[in-house]
Parts: sequence; C-alpha cells; structure tokens
Amino acid sequence: MRAATAQGLVRLDANGLVVPGIAERWIVTDDGASYIFRIREFDLPGGGRLTAQAVRDSLRRTMTRLDGTSLGLDLERVRDIRAMTGRVVEIRLDGPMPELLQLLAQPELGLAVGDAPLGPMQAAVADADEAAEPLEGIYLEAMPPELRGLPSQPEWDEGVRPVRLVATDARDAVAGFSRGLYDVVLGGTIVDFPLAEVGPLSRGAIRLDAAAGLFGLDIRSREGFLSEASNRDALIMAIDRPSLIAAFNVGGWTPSERIVPPALPSETGAAATDAAGTPAWSALDLGERRAEAASRVADYRSATAGAPISLRIGMPKGPGADILFRALQSQFAEIGIATVRVAMDEQPDLALRERIARYSGAQWFLNQFDCAVSRAVCSEDVDFLLDLARDSSTPEEQASYLAEAEAALVALSVYIPFGPPIRWSMVRGDVTGFAENPWGLHPLFPLSGAPI
Repeated sequence: MRAATAQGLVRLDANGLVVPGIAERWIVTDDGASYIFRIREFDLPGGGRLTAQAVRDSLRRTMTRLDGTSLGLDLERVRDIRAMTGRVVEIRLDGPMPELLQLLAQPELGLAVGDAPLGPMQAAVADADEAAEPLEGIYLEAMPPELRGLPSQPEWDEGVRPVRLVATDARDAVAGFSRGLYDVVLGGTIVDFPLAEVGPLSRGAIRLDAAAGLFGLDIRSREGFLSEASNRDALIMAIDRPSLIAAFNVGGWTPSERIVPPALPSETGAAATDAAGTPAWSALDLGERRAEAASRVADYRSATAGAPISLRIGMPKGPGADILFRALQSQFAEIGIATVRVAMDEQPDLALRERIARYSGAQWFLNQFDCAVSRAVCSEDVDFLLDLARDSSTPEEQASYLAEAEAALVALSVYIPFGPPIRWSMVRGDVTGFAENPWGLHPLFPLSGAPI
C-alpha cells in the first residue's frame, strides 16, 4: 500500500528490479561513495513543484524514524543527504554501498511531502453499482502520467484497471480466491501454505518466490541444557532439513546449514563464499551428526542425575506451523529431547524466525542478529565486528570483518538455520503485472496495467 501511493527516489518493478521512481535518473561517483539523483518535474496539488529540498527533508525524517531498526542498520553508511539544486539530490556515504538503490526502493523509504500523493497510485472511489457483493477494502487507481512527472500520453488509461486491496487472513483469502472474489492473493508464508493447496482453483495458480532470507529457529534460552554452546550446537546438527520441508512439496527449495547463504550475488556477500559460516560438523552425514548430538544430550543428562530435557518451541498458529512443529518434535526426539509447542509470546526456548532479505548481502543477514534489534539472540562481540564492517573503507576490508562476524555468530550457536523462507501467492491465469521475484515483494502498480 505504501509503495503504491508514496514511491521513493526509485522503486521495484514486478520482477523485483530497481526502476526510476521520483528520480528520473542517477549517477554514482567512481569511488561509490556518492549517489546523485535528478528528480522529475513533478507538479503537486495546489500548483507547487516537488523540490530537492522537500525530497531531502522527507528522506532525513525517514532515516531518523528508522534508527534502531534492522533497516536503519542497513542504512548506517549514509552520511548526509543534500539538496544540490532545485531538482538534484545527493546522498553521501561513508564508503561504497552497492545495495543502496535496493534499500531506497523499500516501501519504508517512500517519500512524504505533506498530503500530496506522489504515486504511482492514489486512493479511488469504488463503483458499488457494479458489484455483485458488498465491497470492502481500499481502492487504488493509477495516476495519470503527467501527475507522476512523466510526459502526457493520450489514451493512457485504455485497458487500465483499478486495484482493490483487502487485508484478511490466509484462510479467508484462499476461500475468496476460490469463490472468485479475489484475483490475486499475496503474502503467503509456510505457516499457512497448506491452505493454498485446498481450493479447487489452486492448481496452476500457486506461485512461489525463490527468495533469500532467514528461516529457522532462534535459540532464545540460555538455561539448563541450552546454557552451553556445544549443547545448542547439538540441536543445529540434529536437523534433517530436506525431511523437514518434504511434507510441503515445495519444488526447488534448497536446505542450508548456514546463516549467510553461500555465493550471494553481491559484493558485500563475499564473506559467504569462504568457510567462515560453515559448521565444523558439516562434513558428517546425518547419522553421524545425530549420534554426536545424542551423545551430548546423554552427557548432560548423566551430569544432571538423568533429568529429562524438554524444550518449548514458539510457533504462530497455522496448518503449516502444525506440520513444521510435528516434524521438529520427531527429529529432536531422535536425540533424546522432548518438545512442547507454545505461542510466540509465551517465553519459548526456541522460536520460529522467517524473514525475507531486503538485499543480497551478508550484511543484511548478520544485521538481523544485532543486539539493537534482536536482544534475545545476539552478541556484543559480533556487534563490534559489524560496526567495523560498516566503518570499513573498501569492499575487501568490509568482507573480512563480515567473515569474522559470521564465524563468531556461528560459534555461539544461537540460531538453527533451515534454508530460505517460503513465500507464496495465488494468481489467476488472466492476471497481468505479476511476476515471481527474489524479494517476495509484489508491487500493486503493475497489476493496474498502467504504462510506466
């Protein structure tokens, strides 16, 4: 919704690629430490023009608001935002930041200038006379090109359609899709994925994003069996990752034992290409891993008069979470650990973490465990290395610090990685403007059919 009605300097298209937004073009200095944007000639309601000063002020307010969030950490290398002339904005950095455009395209970085709609869409009034059922939700329509800083295009709205946006739970969304109320369902996760396979119209309509991100369990407790890193590591090595997801029948899903995926397509992903994030036991087969894990469990029980080990796993409600918990319960039982399921807010020992990456860099993955945003699963020593990475002057130096931070985080054994998160949508065959993409973000503007 925000991305549709308050675009930023740049935005994402249906394929997840960065395209011009308010900025019509930009350049990057040779040292990579400055991005210079030229904004469109943009008329605001009331007769004024969008100025570089207004864009600068909006971005500065946003940066302040994001302080203390994971997105704020991603943007910490931004040193200053300047209005150079009436239509030119410069963003100065402390060092090269190849992921900046991807970050500027995030919905949170959409520009706000008073109450003026900056598009590319705006709120519309629904035509209730044509509705077969009472209408709900928010109607959005594409703004004319000239109101988006583009040249006027005759008959631009031919074939353009409004978009009705309804926020509802997964069960109602799938039911509405089956009844023909909705043409597209967005935002599905593994927690509700089984619902997508129930409807009679689901065959061929389910679309999966090959997204990067975090999907696993945070080890939040440091008491009892979980007080020692070697015992926490036993949980990590005991997981049969392919079997964990087999019941979901998700093609193309690749399990991972690492926090930072290997071979990220980004300069800042260089830390993920070496052995820093590879567990010491990765060369062992599953049987050997579980034997070692069971031995550690037995040693702990022997040292504690045979007391049984029971861990509380925090899961949200949903049929996919039910399947996932049963699989985890069975696998942990293989090494002698009992588990019970609790709500996410009931102080679990382990808790599900599932989040899509905003950009393909090791920095994003490691920032998710910064103490500023993940107090229950973090380390000040790792934070120190991440600070050094943010302050580094070259990509090589940054990659070195990120590799150290990753190795230190892995040694703590505070997170059980499964693999990439699962994101699904349901789309009717006659819908245009939708495409799977690696960010799991599906902008509404392309669904309208309006010309860019």
